[in-house]
Amino acid sequence: MSVRKFLLPVSDPASAQPALQTGLMLARMWNAHLQVLHIQPDARDIAPFAGEGLSGALIEDMLTATEREGGARAKLLCEMFEQAAEAAEVPISTAQRGRDEPSTCFTTVTGREEQVIAFKARLADLTIVPHPQAGEDVSAADALHAVLFDSGRPVLLAPTVPPQSIGKRVAIAWNGTANAASALASVMPFVRQAEAVRILVSEDYAKPGPSGEEVAQYISHHGVSADVARFSAINRITGAGLLAAAAAFGADLMSMGAYSTASRLRQLILGGTTRHILENAQLPVLMNR
Repeated sequence: MSVRKFLLPVSDPASAQPALQTGLMLARMWNAHLQVLHIQPDARDIAPFAGEGLSGALIEDMLTATEREGGARAKLLCEMFEQAAEAAEVPISTAQRGRDEPSTCFTTVTGREEQVIAFKARLADLTIVPHPQAGEDVSAADALHAVLFDSGRPVLLAPTVPPQSIGKRVAIAWNGTANAASALASVMPFVRQAEAVRILVSEDYAKPGPSGEEVAQYISHHGVSADVARFSAINRITGAGLLAAAAAFGADLMSMGAYSTASRLRQLILGGTTRHILENAQLPVLMNR
């Protein structure tokens, strides 16, 4: 089990920087290829929403301004990427250079962001997305949901501050669901190389399914010893208790199933464990459905 290709969609310079450093760290860690992807909206898609009563010339000016702004943003992101790759000493190449050397590339494409990300993520071992709160980058949340709901692949939520390490101490948020099992399968390459692994369970979080002890037994078949720790909700917020337990363990990576207890829309409106983690996590979080 290994990780050979990462995908990192970027759109806003404020949120891109910590995500770039996270992605390059992972590329070095696994001697893998990191594809940094910037998606520019097609100006022609904007025209139908320009509104009635606008002259053709004014609409054309709007489209030209949109293309100019998009080009400037793409240039800035590419410059940030080149500087980050140089600082991380990761060679820039369109393909992986070899199994014993990391590589990275920057690609700009035009299209619908959610669709392009979902399609590209289907051929990535793991997609890294900037934290939705970093730089108030709303598109980062859209990218995360595109991977979770439309790619069939795992996603890694990058922290707002670049981590010092990833995967030395792995926390597994376990509630017995199929989504948690999918996240467990995706995090196993990290588990096999971790210095310590802890399975976090709670009556507030549990659903019908295998117990935490059964998860520990499963992991033992991979030659890894993991302990089980129970946590409680804080102020009736399960996500807060989960993050506190991960912090107490000193975790630098946590896996969890996403939107396992309610629909995405219901959690966005009423709140939920996934939403709390998305809004408050300060460590890399691997999610899957």
